[in-house]
Amino acid sequence: MRRWMQTRTVAWMLAATLVWGWLASAQVATQPLTPAEHRRGPEQTLLTYPEWFLVFSPAELAQFTAVQPPSRFPWYGHIGQFWQSYAAVTTETARRDLDPNPGYHLMILVIGVSTSVEYALRSGYEMLLGRLTEASASGPTAEDRYAARAAQEYVDFIRVLPWYEFDFAARLRALWTDTGFSGPDQLRKWERKFALSTEYALKMLYGKLIKLGTQSVYDAPLHVTAVLTRPAPAPDASLPELKTLQTLPDGRALVTVPRYEAFTVYAQALAAQGLDFEEIAGNRRMILVSLHAPRGWTPPAETPALFAQPILTQAGPQRVALKVPVARLAAQLRQWRIEGLRLEHVFDY
Repeated sequence: MRRWMQTRTVAWMLAATLVWGWLASAQVATQPLTPAEHRRGPEQTLLTYPEWFLVFSPAELAQFTAVQPPSRFPWYGHIGQFWQSYAAVTTETARRDLDPNPGYHLMILVIGVSTSVEYALRSGYEMLLGRLTEASASGPTAEDRYAARAAQEYVDFIRVLPWYEFDFAARLRALWTDTGFSGPDQLRKWERKFALSTEYALKMLYGKLIKLGTQSVYDAPLHVTAVLTRPAPAPDASLPELKTLQTLPDGRALVTVPRYEAFTVYAQALAAQGLDFEEIAGNRRMILVSLHAPRGWTPPAETPALFAQPILTQAGPQRVALKVPVARLAAQLRQWRIEGLRLEHVFDY
């Protein structure tokens, strides 16, 4: 009897040791391979969407005002879309029980409220004085054309750098030196000078305040994103900023690529090589992606939509924000290219 008890005790100890070892190995296997300094919270792929909407919206404005007067831009529609998207990503963050990240929310609220106020004021001004001078003009003035060029320069800049770094002072000076003081449609010409001068001057001052506040509250951002790929990327001269941190014995590689707008470009190029992503900034679960797709387009079940919004300045497409598993991102990038869908942005945390 004693021997039987001893045998059973040893068997339980062996079983417990095996189970403990299996659990420990499983936990190690699920730990990200990305170094701690390159990891970012999974909530950031969601919360960065409202920031980028304030790139998408000026891009639509620049494209629209190149051919149409700003009085016809859907200012209030864009205000609504910003807050709808913010509500959607906030709800999803809470549903997934992710870090609430109050500092990020504070930043979104500041830029959201300030943009809403700006758009409301511009809408009221353009609907009143703007339309009055627009009706008196025979066509776009030099100031109208200058405003469209400056708007596109602004969009190109904020795709890479923070908006408050943009040189509004230089645009204010050029407005007065490049457009002249006389010419046809004087009423429209001088009204545009007043409107644009006010806009550039206020943004210049507000940008300086935001820059000072940002530098005092937030650390300098990391401008690269670490990615674990299977297999290792092939050498590609078109990806000069790709750096290899580590090559693993099984053929995988941990690399860094540029963050923000350039990440979308690099992700597409790497996906075109046929490889797959296993980690992005230390995350393996979900990454948010936005596409331009025809209205009525339905995403597959494995990449469900978080929300969809019409592109208000265009008749056909809609913007769809998709929740894509990190492991499926490369395959989906290849599939969307085959389907002819326009990839807008990959929100790389």
